[in-house]
Amino acid sequence: MFLLIAAGILGGTYWWFIQKISETRRIIFFGMTIFSKNQAITSDYPLPPPPPPTDSGTFFFPTKVPPGTRIRISSSINMVLLNQALKNGFERQFPETQVIVNTQKSDESIDLLSKGNIDIAAISRHLTSDEKSTGLTAILMAKNVIAIVIGAQNSFHYGLTQAQVVDIFQGKITNWSALGRSPGTIQVINHPSTSSTRRIFEQLILKGRDFGDTPDITTTTQEVTTSILQNLGTDGISYATYPQAANQQTVRIVPIDDHTPEVFKYPYRQSLYFVYRKPSSEAVKIFLGYAISPMGQQIISDIQ
Repeated sequence: MFLLIAAGILGGTYWWFIQKISETRRIIFFGMTIFSKNQAITSDYPLPPPPPPTDSGTFFFPTKVPPGTRIRISSSINMVLLNQALKNGFERQFPETQVIVNTQKSDESIDLLSKGNIDIAAISRHLTSDEKSTGLTAILMAKNVIAIVIGAQNSFHYGLTQAQVVDIFQGKITNWSALGRSPGTIQVINHPSTSSTRRIFEQLILKGRDFGDTPDITTTTQEVTTSILQNLGTDGISYATYPQAANQQTVRIVPIDDHTPEVFKYPYRQSLYFVYRKPSSEAVKIFLGYAISPMGQQIISDIQ
């Protein structure tokens, strides 16, 4: 009799247990959490709040700027053209204002900002954790990515190292046979000295060194990237910003150190930042609001 009663109790407990799993798919049983098959595991603890919006969300396009507003910017050499273009656009849009742009190394610009001697530091590197801890905040303004390109009909189907790229554009490697292709003189087509793309190439790839002056290095007289790309033929090599080269049917982009421009490890990429101190001044809010607006971003796009 006792065995029948015990069996009934166990059977009832089992039925109740199965019903609860089917209803809730989760049950606490003797201190253990048991999940039914294919059930997503969730936490009893609330999720952390979503991250706050980026600082760029606190800046808005200025509808009115007080006369006499002055913004002082210390710029790395890599960002001079960008800052000069934004300065010209801002002063045209808002007469009786002044944007002062001086050139310094990134570390020196950060030092000036920390001391309160400037309003914005324009730098081409990330902020360090120590710099962030002092109240400095960076806004990503642009990315420079340079692609090395050859003609689509060129029989060179390999990649290059960074050292080989420098040697080609300095005239030290002059024949495709030195790179594993059939013999042929490498025809380097360079951008004019006034080209912003050329300046980025000099800073990012040549590291301030000069281009070669051998007879096989030709410098165009006008900055028409499409024309350069269309005239590479079977032996030419040149460079362009990645957006300019990506959709061209007449060229191929050459991998550098086994990486192409789409991947993070590609060496010829550079992030450009505006850095300011918190809390930001009215002048900083006004200028950054202009810089991140569609008007400011179009100015930046036009010079890249």
